[in-house]
Amino acid sequence: MAEPVGTAASGALQDRGTRRPALSPSRAGDFKQCPLLYRFRAVDRLPETPTRAQVRGTVVHSVLERLFGLPIEQRDPEQARALLAPAWAELQEQQPELAGLFDGPDDPELASWLESATALLESYFEMEDPRRLEPEACELRVETELDSGVLLRGFIDRVDVAPTGEIRLVDYKTGAAPREIGEAKAMFQMKFYALVLWRTRGEIPRQLLLMYLASKQRLAYAPDETELRRFERTLEAIWQAILRAGKTGDFRPNPSRLCDYCDHKALCPAFGGTPPPYPGWPEPDPGEESVLDRTD
Repeated sequence: MAEPVGTAASGALQDRGTRRPALSPSRAGDFKQCPLLYRFRAVDRLPETPTRAQVRGTVVHSVLERLFGLPIEQRDPEQARALLAPAWAELQEQQPELAGLFDGPDDPELASWLESATALLESYFEMEDPRRLEPEACELRVETELDSGVLLRGFIDRVDVAPTGEIRLVDYKTGAAPREIGEAKAMFQMKFYALVLWRTRGEIPRQLLLMYLASKQRLAYAPDETELRRFERTLEAIWQAILRAGKTGDFRPNPSRLCDYCDHKALCPAFGGTPPPYPGWPEPDPGEESVLDRTD
C-alpha cells in the first residue's frame, strides 16, 4: 500500500492517533443518492454482504496492483493469471467470511467465477500493454483538507506521470460501461480524486481515465480549474448537509430504482421499515473506502 499524500496538519493528526471524520467518494455518493443510506453505512455501520461480482472486482484490482510491482518484462497475461489464485487466497485470509460465497474449494461455481476474473484480466491486456507503462503509484491512498475544513480521503487505482510531468489518474471498473447514471457516479469519483491531487500537489491532472474491463471501453475526461473549484464547492455543500443531518439524526430516505439493490431496504421507512435507534454524532465512519467501494 502506498504512503498517504496529505497536508502536514492531517499528518500531525494521524501521528496523535486521532481519526477525524472525513469524506470519501463513496460516502459522498451515498449521501447524494440517499441520506439514509449514508447514515446506515457511515454512522450505524451496518454490515453488508458483498456480491460475487464485487469480490471479483476486488481480486482483479489486487492482481493489477501486483502486476505493476513486477519487472516490466514479466507483466504478461500468464503472470496475471498466476497472480489470481494468490490474490483470492489473501483476500480470504483478510476477510474469512468471504469463503461463504462458495461451497468449498471444489464448488464448480468457484471455478467459473475464477474464469470470469481471468476473462477480465485478458480484457485488460487487450486495452493496454502494462510493459509500456511505469506508474508512479498503484492503490494510492490520498488525503487533503480543504480551506473550509472538509477532510477528503480516498484511494486511486493508478497514477501515471508522463516524462513531461502531466498526470493521469486511472480507475479500473470491472462492470460494463454504465449508462448515464452510472457514468455520472464514476466521473464524480474521478473528479474527487483530481481535486485531492490538485490540492496536495498543486497540479491539475491532465486526464481522468476510466477503464471498463468487461466491455473493453475507455472513458477519458480532461478536468479544468474552473470545474474543480465548482466541484470543491459541491463537496463542501454535501459535508455541511451531512453535519446538519448528523446533529439531529434527520437522514431522510430518497427512494429510487437503486433501492432494489440496497441491503438495508427492510429498515427503510419508505418501505415500511424502522431504522435502528440513532447512535448520535460525531462518531461516524472516518471516511475510509474499502476496496469493495471501488470495484463497481
